[in-house]
Amino acid sequence: MKGKTYRCEKCQKEKTIPQGEKIPICCGSPMTLKLESCTKPFDAETARANAADEPCNDGTDGNP
Repeated sequence: MKGKTYRCEKCQKEKTIPQGEKIPICCGSPMTLKLESCTKPFDAETARANAADEPCNDGTDGNP
């Protein structure tokens, strides 16, 4: 099943839902999208035109 994984900021519960469905609610608030850790450098010298640049968690927000 391909989908997106969301995390509750209050209880840290995770839920994967199919692509296109509404954002799930947990603990009375919408869950936030959990991003994968970044694995590519972010500078022009290492950029590749044919590599997809998907959103990722760069680790600067304090969330694992």
